[in-house]
Amino acid sequence: MLIFLAFLLDVLIGDPRWLPHPVVLFGKLISFLEKRLYNGNHSDRSQLLKGGLLVMVVLFLVYSSSIGLISIFSFIHPLVGAGLTVMLLAAALATRSLQQAAEDIYLPLRDGNILQARQAVSMVVGRDSAQLDEREVSRAAVETVAENTVDGVTAPLFYALLGGAPLALLYKAINTMDSMLGYKNERYLWFGRAAAKLDDAANWLPARLTVPVMLLAAAVLRLQVRAAWTALRRDGKKHPSPNSGLTEALVAGALDVTLGGENRYGGKICQRMYLWQEGRPPEANDVRQATALMVVTAVFFLAVGLLLQALILNLL
Repeated sequence: MLIFLAFLLDVLIGDPRWLPHPVVLFGKLISFLEKRLYNGNHSDRSQLLKGGLLVMVVLFLVYSSSIGLISIFSFIHPLVGAGLTVMLLAAALATRSLQQAAEDIYLPLRDGNILQARQAVSMVVGRDSAQLDEREVSRAAVETVAENTVDGVTAPLFYALLGGAPLALLYKAINTMDSMLGYKNERYLWFGRAAAKLDDAANWLPARLTVPVMLLAAAVLRLQVRAAWTALRRDGKKHPSPNSGLTEALVAGALDVTLGGENRYGGKICQRMYLWQEGRPPEANDVRQATALMVVTAVFFLAVGLLLQALILNLL
């Protein structure tokens, strides 16, 4: 019940800017530890060990503090503890914020305001956006929604169902460490390796559990389910991420659009493998279609998870 309430809270209000968000606190903790542990003059092995130490410290502090806070608030009154739990669970989800980010890109694209669309997409992707045309902005938005369906929605739901707010927040801490340290550049290749590998491991099962639910959502929305299945099987492993490629390929087939291709990061060209190459170039309306697929997938994933949770509890 608390997870359901948290999902509703996230869908209805998202992440208010006036409310301190746990991910911001995680980011500050990670930055604090990085400044004290990172040393570019140390050996690769030393950087790997120090990066691993950072990961362990963050995981310990996030998990123990979340359990401690919930325990203290529950001691005050069970309803107070339940209220805090709902708020923490809602903070671990990003359904509304992902939907809003996609809408902020879609609206100027629809109105032909490419400058505003580029500005909006630059807020959610790391690639250079100053020269992107309508098709490339649309592609970036669709890819972001497809990728973050797992990172921002189904994976947090999975861990919330498995271990409540503490485990959901632990996952968000892992995800935050990867987003801050998981780069394959000179600074983070070794220091951030533990964070990157842990994020891959944490997303492995949720990403694969998301696939059948997303296929069902695609069928309900009357999208191209057969193409989605074909793209998933053929192109899902072409992506650099062992997890993101599954949902991105599935979404490409479902919308009948081609994802992947040339991206620029800091002026450097990065060529990604094409996903569903026989599809058409993405356009503005595909951003909304991808968002609808994300939302329906989230609802179905939660419904199936709650049903399985209830069945397991009845058997115990």
